[in-house]
Order: sequence, then C-alpha cells, then structure tokens
Amino acid sequence: MGRRRAPELYRAPFPLYALQVDPRAGLLIAAGGGGAAKTGIKNGVHFLQLEQINGRLSASLLHSHDTETRATMNLALAGDILAAGQDAHCQLLRFQVHQQKGNNKAEKAGSKEQGPRQRKGAAAAEKKSGAETQREGVELRVENLQAVQTDFGPDPLQKVVCFNHDNTLLATGGTDGYVRVWKVPSLEKVLEFKAHEGEIEDLALGPDGKLVTVGWDRKACVWQKDQLVIQLHWQENGPTFSSTPYRYQACRFGQVPDQPAGLRLFTVQIPHKRLRQPPPCYLTAWDGSTFLPLRTKPCGHEVISCLNVSESGTFLGLGTVTGSVAIYIAFSLQGVFLCGCCSCCVLGLLF
Repeated sequence: MGRRRAPELYRAPFPLYALQVDPRAGLLIAAGGGGAAKTGIKNGVHFLQLEQINGRLSASLLHSHDTETRATMNLALAGDILAAGQDAHCQLLRFQVHQQKGNNKAEKAGSKEQGPRQRKGAAAAEKKSGAETQREGVELRVENLQAVQTDFGPDPLQKVVCFNHDNTLLATGGTDGYVRVWKVPSLEKVLEFKAHEGEIEDLALGPDGKLVTVGWDRKACVWQKDQLVIQLHWQENGPTFSSTPYRYQACRFGQVPDQPAGLRLFTVQIPHKRLRQPPPCYLTAWDGSTFLPLRTKPCGHEVISCLNVSESGTFLGLGTVTGSVAIYIAFSLQGVFLCGCCSCCVLGLLF
C-alpha cells in the first residue's frame, strides 16, 4: 500500500503525547508539553471543537488548560472526566461544555497562540486552571479534581491509565511494575499488586472485570483482581524466531461485530531489541473467553507504538514510532489503509 498524507487538522504548540475524542460533545482533547524543564515550552490540555465545514473536518480551540510544570503523557476519558498521567501522578479533570444564548461580541478577536484556528470572539489571554473560556457562545469549564501518586519506581512515571466498563474504577501502570486500581472520582485505592518485573507497557480492562497487562519482561498476563488467570503465549501457534526475542507492546479488548456477548483481545508484539535489519512486528487476535490465539499476522517492520480498536470492533488502528498509521480489519487482520501522518492524532480521531 502506498502512503497517503492526510490534511493537517491541528498543530499543537507543544510536543503532543496523548489524545482523546469525546463524540457526545464533538470534542478533540489533546495533551502534552515540555515537562518541568525550563525550555519555554508550555504544558497543557487543549479542548477543540470538531466541525464539518464544506465537507471537511475542522478543529477550533475552545479552551487551553494549563498544567503548570507537568506534561500529560497519557489520557483516558470517562464521560466528562479525564484521567491524565502526569509524571508519577494521575490527575482527574472534569470539563463541562455549555451553549450560550448570545455571542459575546465584545471580546477581542484573534489569539496569538499557535495551533488550530481560533473561533471569532476568542479572548486574547487564556484564564488559568478552573476558569472558563468562551467561543462564539460556547462556554467550557475545566476543574481539577483529585490527584494521586500512581508509580513509585526509582524514576517514577505513570505510563498507562484506563477506566473500567462503567467508569467507576480506573487502573494505572508504570515503571515499577505494579498495577493499582482506584475508585472514581475519589481516587481511593482498592487494589495493588506486582504484575511485571520492570515497566508495564499497556493494560486493558474487560467488561467482565478481567485485566490484561503487558510488560517489559516480555510477558502478557490475564488477571482477575490480583490473581493470575493465564499467561499468553502467542508464539506457540505462530512464528518462532529463536534468535529474536519479542515482547508485547500493546493490548486492547474489542467487541465481536454482530455478537453482543462476543469479545476479542488484540495484542501487538515487537522485537525486544532494536536491530539493524529489524524483523517484522506482529498483530495477534485472541479469544476473549479462553485467551487462546486465533490468528497472528505480520504488520510491517516499523516498530509499533500504539494500538486502538473501533467501538464497533470492526477495525484496528496501529501507529508506529515514525508516525505512520495502518488500519486493519479486526476479523481477518487484513490491512486496508496506510498513512504517513501523526499516529496519535489519527488513531484518536478514527477510534
């Protein structure tokens, strides 16, 4: 498949690490930053309104939420609550969008902040955390809720966060190899256990309460609370490279189309070490009940960095460390689309 570059939708004024789409409000939520280093690069979370204009998708900035010295490295969305991984902590944010009856025409037009186009009537200066921002009769408020330290390694960093199916709990993983589960929104800890030796790369919560974790120790494990249910072994029925160890990079649950109770697990396996002539990465589909591998297929030689599944369970999206994106059919693992754009943005928009 030839590469095709999509039109640019949004350019962040900071390194972009995480992105979520809120379909109910039509919002694109982008986050990142320069961290604590005094480089002049800000840290923030941007809330953008998605619209169709003349048949093309457009994004306009509604609100810029300042996260001070903390860059947001990962995000999870549950209704109007965001869980943001910032260094070794998880910060909960609540946002609310209101439609105003009249446009505030007295506001000065034009913001100097780089990025997406500003709506008419944009205020020249953004207010700080907890304040509200108005654009053409749209009012968006962001409120800081609870925050808690979620990782306690020598160089602590929360690497992944996700909500359960009813948004009452969230799970976090990081460099210390521990999974911690927290109540929402109080962030009261309800579970903590050692899942991996070394960093946790990804985790996924299933609708039946099972938790899948993948780590730097090259293991993928299925847990019921803190009890190990099964360890996944993709190479037993797939390709074997005795001289090339692989590790699991990402995991996601997905529905089975036309089967309301059906469930699949998808994982990505990448070479554990970088080689001059890299072997292929692999995409594997598993039965969501027995956790036996159904099929494994190669997905290119570029190292996969992220995986997502469409809400219907029909498509998979893969992003690479070089910024390219590939879309696959979930049932057959057949590739249908390849693009050379920003992986984070495209996967967030499509899924």
